[in-house]
Amino acid sequence: MNAIGLPAKPTRTRPPGTQDRRATICYPFAGDSVGGSHYSLLGLLKNLDTSRYRALIVPEEPDGRIAQLFSDFEHAQDPGRPRKAFVAGENFSMAKFLRTFTGLPARVRFLRANGVDIVHTNDGRTHASWALASWLARIPLVWHHRADPDALGLRVLAPLVARRVLTVSSFSLPKGGIWNASRKAQVVFSPFDTSVTADRAAARAKVLAEAGLPENALVLGYFGSFIERKRPFLFVDVIAKLRTRLDRPVHGLLFGEAIVPEMDAALRDHIRKREMEGAVRIMGFQTPGHEWIAGCDQLVVPAVREPLGRTLVEAMLVRTPVVATRSGGNEEALADGMGVLVEPESAIALADGVVSVLNSPEETAHMVERAAVTARDRFGETRHSTAVMQVYDELLGLERAAT
Repeated sequence: MNAIGLPAKPTRTRPPGTQDRRATICYPFAGDSVGGSHYSLLGLLKNLDTSRYRALIVPEEPDGRIAQLFSDFEHAQDPGRPRKAFVAGENFSMAKFLRTFTGLPARVRFLRANGVDIVHTNDGRTHASWALASWLARIPLVWHHRADPDALGLRVLAPLVARRVLTVSSFSLPKGGIWNASRKAQVVFSPFDTSVTADRAAARAKVLAEAGLPENALVLGYFGSFIERKRPFLFVDVIAKLRTRLDRPVHGLLFGEAIVPEMDAALRDHIRKREMEGAVRIMGFQTPGHEWIAGCDQLVVPAVREPLGRTLVEAMLVRTPVVATRSGGNEEALADGMGVLVEPESAIALADGVVSVLNSPEETAHMVERAAVTARDRFGETRHSTAVMQVYDELLGLERAAT
């Protein structure tokens, strides 16, 4: 132990027989559900300077969905894989955090043996599973925060163990506290493939055919997991409101899936209770997402305290008008009139926003064009990767200066 209570700093070595002099960046994952954080990381890795950095993916499930998503990159087996994985979307408790201790020694040994220079964690479950191992191994941790600024881990654990905190929006920045993590935090917008294009007429025809909808239907899309924060129930209520106000068929399509079966059952029950079985349809998880978003007349985002929804930016890129709640990172994504922002938690306000888009075709056309230009400028993969690699270089420079 040194003077401030940290373990003695070990000498890290490359795996036997390896002459690779690049910095090894380890990207571990807990669980096996794929979400926006995984696609954001994929955008980073595709643009990582491989002459300077070696990316090492450590999925909890060696043959799972995450492993398949990152199949083009080097993998290593998680030495501390738990008997029961954490479930995305569930509340995280101290008891669940303590469960990570069983794999802690093995993960510390793994990081040292593989010559890892930086650990980069990308979601709450992975922070809980790997942050302490990184700290004990004396390896700099980049804590990529894509959630609420009031998250327990960000407030309590990150200030202690992370060398740098990256957030996807100003909303998600830590607000200080006993450790004052804000001193080492910065905003790095998530990366997007800004070269994507879409034939909106063809995309709409595909959506209508897939859902069996009439040509004159108003098609409103919800894209994302079925979790409480994203308010899928409120989306159903918006469709119900609009069907009483408009003289054309209104249909809501829920693209996504429930992380826990109970939410799926509850959502289907809510659709039945609102007598919306024919008007609201669950489409499941569909990819590539931007093509399905392009097939919708509007993207409706009822989520609250969303750090920075990927679907908003994807909609901007393919010129789909966005109606979203004035909450969380939505305001940053749609700043300067790039979408319609309304009062949160209100089906009436969201319905009003949808109607305002319908009633202002010329203004809407200008809005979506400006939004596409803004999205390409602010959310490109190159800008993101450059910012993250700069953080890596700063941390590596500090490490070298300390040795």
